[in-house]
Amino acid sequence: MFKVFLFLLLCFIWCSGNLVIGQDIDPSETKPVEVILGQDLVEYVDFAPHTKIQIARPEILDVIMVPAKREILFRPKGPGETTVFIRNTVGDIRARYSVKVSAHNKSKIVKDLKEYLGDIEGLEIGIKGDDVYVGGRIVVPSDIGRVFVILEKFKDVIFLVELSPQTQQIIAKRMQDEIQKNGMKNVTVRVVNSVYWLEGIVDSQAKRTRAEMLAIAYMPAQIKSLGERTDSIMKVASQPILQNFINVNEESKPQPLPKLVKIMVQFVELTKDYNRVFGFKWVPLLAGDGGNIQIGKTASGGVSTSSQGTLAATISNLFPRLASAKSAGFARVIQSGVVITKDKTKAVLKKTSSKPFSLGTGEFSKSQSAEAGFNIEVTPQILQEEKIDLALGISVSSNAGEPPETLKNDISTSLVVKSKDTAVVGGIVINKSSNAFDRDPPFGTAKFDEEQQNLPLFSFLRSKSYISNRSQFVFFVTPELIESASEGSEEIKRKFRQRSD
Repeated sequence: MFKVFLFLLLCFIWCSGNLVIGQDIDPSETKPVEVILGQDLVEYVDFAPHTKIQIARPEILDVIMVPAKREILFRPKGPGETTVFIRNTVGDIRARYSVKVSAHNKSKIVKDLKEYLGDIEGLEIGIKGDDVYVGGRIVVPSDIGRVFVILEKFKDVIFLVELSPQTQQIIAKRMQDEIQKNGMKNVTVRVVNSVYWLEGIVDSQAKRTRAEMLAIAYMPAQIKSLGERTDSIMKVASQPILQNFINVNEESKPQPLPKLVKIMVQFVELTKDYNRVFGFKWVPLLAGDGGNIQIGKTASGGVSTSSQGTLAATISNLFPRLASAKSAGFARVIQSGVVITKDKTKAVLKKTSSKPFSLGTGEFSKSQSAEAGFNIEVTPQILQEEKIDLALGISVSSNAGEPPETLKNDISTSLVVKSKDTAVVGGIVINKSSNAFDRDPPFGTAKFDEEQQNLPLFSFLRSKSYISNRSQFVFFVTPELIESASEGSEEIKRKFRQRSD
């Protein structure tokens, strides 16, 4: 009996619950909804809705269900009224909506704007009261121009568009990078209340102005904050959306060090001489004690001769003698000097050597000296394109022979030479040649001794000499721009370094 009672009780409870759950909602619980053509409306329910929806007039309204979020989206298609039933997952009607779709006079404008601008991220288009508005925060700055071009055709639309905070930060970062690339490392850009702040320290007013111009170049020209559009914020200069707080610290910069010029001057002297002699000499000499013949005049006016001893003698140099000789010489002298000086500053490099010698003989001798050396005076002036104007004065002297003969070469000029190029400053070439006939007897001049009766029977001389001398000198100069006096010292050290075998 107890079991039967328990079974009946359970059946009653199940039927009662099923009756409560399955019953339809009261008609008085129908919710009125008004939707304007061109605008979507979202409603939320407190149960899990079924995706199958009943719409009395589907030609004027579409309903989109999102069961996971319990959202119902009403999308109007035309003016009119309709009823919408929403069921739960079991199939029971849990919500009823009386939807009225109004053909507002602004709805066509909203529809047209959505066709033009509906794909722009962050943009909102709708109707508030009797006005159409375009608002939101644009993410991509390049979309700004597109919005303004379209809104030129819709003059009555309220413009409430601003840049998103993330986009403003990206633009500020680009401004800062560009400013710092232009040498203003201490300048930063940040966004405060939708306004770009330039902060930092520069060393001149010109840099402060340039930083502001670079920032303006990256700033969207047609986007302003809402406060700025209503004149409710303070405007600074001509760009209210940009605030320049850069401080100018006009400390005097240290003067740059003057550039240095290294000048290398080389003197090259070349001397050649050639001497050729060819001669024919025949001078037989009669020597020894022999007889003699006397011829004289008699008292009567006649001529008488007399002889004594025997006529005998010795003839030397009986046969002719030939002579041929050649001599040649070659000498090359190279002197070089290197000097470093500042721009427009005169530099002098001088080397002098003295060679003593004695002039005269015996008690009449006198001590003197011959000086030789190398002297450079140069004043460089740096021009454009690494060219250098050189005002040069060069003097070179050398000694040769005994007693020494001093040969001196001087040059003074001004020229323009590019750095590291070598220019021939100037020089002199001397050519000297001479021919002599029968003036230089071969084997020297014959000597005769009349006391020993060493007399020539006759003298026959034929000779020819050719002498050629050539001397030349030339100056080379090579200027070079350097940053410090130590630059290039390794090359000079290498030239003067002593090497051991």
